[in-house]
Amino acid sequence: MSSFMPGKAMVFAAGLGSRMRPLTQTMPKPLIKVAGKPMIDHMLDRFAAAGVGTAIVNVHYLADQIEAHLGARIKPKILISDERERLLDQGGGIGKALPLLGPEPFFLSNTDAFWIEGPKDNLRRLAAAWDPGAMDILLLVAATTASIGVDWPGDFLMATDGRLTRREERQVAPFVYTGVGIIKSELFENETREVYALAPFFFQAAEKGRLFGQRLDGLWLHVGTPQAVEEAEQSIARSVL
Repeated sequence: MSSFMPGKAMVFAAGLGSRMRPLTQTMPKPLIKVAGKPMIDHMLDRFAAAGVGTAIVNVHYLADQIEAHLGARIKPKILISDERERLLDQGGGIGKALPLLGPEPFFLSNTDAFWIEGPKDNLRRLAAAWDPGAMDILLLVAATTASIGVDWPGDFLMATDGRLTRREERQVAPFVYTGVGIIKSELFENETREVYALAPFFFQAAEKGRLFGQRLDGLWLHVGTPQAVEEAEQSIARSVL
């Protein structure tokens, strides 16, 4: 088990939140509240508790609202990566933020996914499992059928050693990507495109046998639609009874 803990996290908050309409007509998706707290704060609070010092947050849609909301945060320290002029997709967002992220491996984090924690802290478990000699990317994954708000047939299959392989077309996969992971900065150093997706980096690492998964301890909640907000809140309420 590694004692490594990434010092920085890339938090994706630039998306349009189209599936969340009408809630996102006047409010960016990361600020929609679940159980009384904006979604982005659920994840930032976890990073702060795990000891992550800095979160780089990219912004595009209704960016002023996100910046204003994050202005009062002390932990983690917030650095804004401004994509107001052009939405760069997640890969391009990392590329633009690379000078802020630095050369060390860093956390990835979507803002529409969070979980009800099990007995052990999942971010600390993820960092402890990181092995840079064997891995380029380590993803936190959850059981597809045991998660809340999953409306697709999973993402990955996982071998006994933790290696992930991509779900084939028309195949149902037992594990879903939770939107959180650790990735090497060096994967993006020679990228010349401005706009590009992140998922192909996962698939390329899988083909090389360097994409691994760490199974979530707890219940994963994917909040991608207005209905999923209610489902997540019901699950959270049941967990505290």
